[in-house]
This record gives sequence, C-alpha cells and structure tokens, in this order.
Amino acid sequence: MSFSPLLRGVLKTFAYVQEHGSIGLTPSKAFKRNFVHWAAAEFDWPGHTEADLFAVNKVLNEWDFPPLEILHDLMIAMKLGRHYKGEFRLTKAGQALVGYPGRIFGTVVPFFLFRINHANLSRFDDAPILGNWDVFLNVLNVEAEDGATGAHLRRVLFGEPETGPTPRYDEVMGQLYIQVLRPLCWAGLLQQERGATSYRFEEAMFMKTPLWRMALRLETDGMVRGAKRH
Repeated sequence: MSFSPLLRGVLKTFAYVQEHGSIGLTPSKAFKRNFVHWAAAEFDWPGHTEADLFAVNKVLNEWDFPPLEILHDLMIAMKLGRHYKGEFRLTKAGQALVGYPGRIFGTVVPFFLFRINHANLSRFDDAPILGNWDVFLNVLNVEAEDGATGAHLRRVLFGEPETGPTPRYDEVMGQLYIQVLRPLCWAGLLQQERGATSYRFEEAMFMKTPLWRMALRLETDGMVRGAKRH
C-alpha cells in the first residue's frame, strides 16, 4: 500500500480530521492554507512534494496542489466527507473507513480511476475520453512488466506520432499521460522512474508496482506468466 500516493493522502487526511475534528475551509470552500501546507509536507506526493510546490509558490492554496484538490473533490463526490459550517468533516461512511487502508484502497481507487474525467482533472464523468480502461490495463500489464517508456506505450496503443520538419508537441502522448499513466501512478499501480533530467513524457519510464499484481486480475495475466517462463 505504500506505493499509492492516493491512499496515503486519504489516510493522512482522515488522521488529521480525527485529531483536529475538522479541516477549515475558505469562503470558496477550498481547504485553508494551514492544512494545504501540512498536506504538502505529509503526503510526500511524487512530483508534488513540499520542495516541488514551494519552488514555484511562496504560499500554497489548494489549487496550487492539484492532487489535494482532486482528493478533496473525490471525498465529497464519494460522500466520505462533507462541508458543514465552514469546515470539512468526515461523514459516517468516511468514519467507517478510518483505520482500514485495504478498504479505502478498494473503495477509493476504482472510483478515482474509472469515474473521474482525468482530462478535466477534478470534474467527474462516467467514461474516460481517450479510450477503454480494459484495453489500457491489459496492454500495460504486458508492456510495462519490465518497464516501458512513454514513447513505447504511445506507439503500442496509438501508433507512431506524426512527424514534420520541426519538433511539435504530441497531443496524444500528453493525453495518454494525463488520462492514463499519471492516474495509475497516483493510484500506486504504476511507478514513474524518478530522477530523470527530462520532463518529457516520452522519455519517462513506467513500471508496474507490486500493488499492480496484488490488486488486478486481467485477461493478459497468462501472457505475462508465459513470458516469464520463457
């Protein structure tokens, strides 16, 4: 479970509410800065660590910490928390999950992956825009077994990008990252190689975490086991 930033964020938020009773809200119903600063330090979210966030912000509002903003929306949408008199409090459903990380993972991660329209971040939709999650998961199950670059995954799923006389941004690669690869990393099922000097999605390396094998049962599992035997 330690591979999942999403689970860690929920657990830390629940623990904070248990200790303090609630989280203060701004007039626009965002988390107040004192909690955002606390969360930045405690969540240790890859790509959004305290150092990363303060490198570009002197103070942190909720919208400066996108994973926290999504987590806030997620807990409200799932009715695990609610806004009441200027505070965020856990509902009975949220309180029932306190201390049960396995239940939280099994409840929150499927909603996060399959119900959020990741193209619009925290807006909710019933279907992903880019394609079918069943296809994505089964292809990644094979291709990311020993690690695969974003460029390789893009070619396998969508073919070669268009080429021209000058370098251009690959919109398909960008959407593949935003809608599929990043959510799987945030859920803890994939891990993006850290320490790379480049921020290009094409060059990033993605690998399955041990959590992938424990959480998912897929049609292509036999192909992965067969490849290992050979």
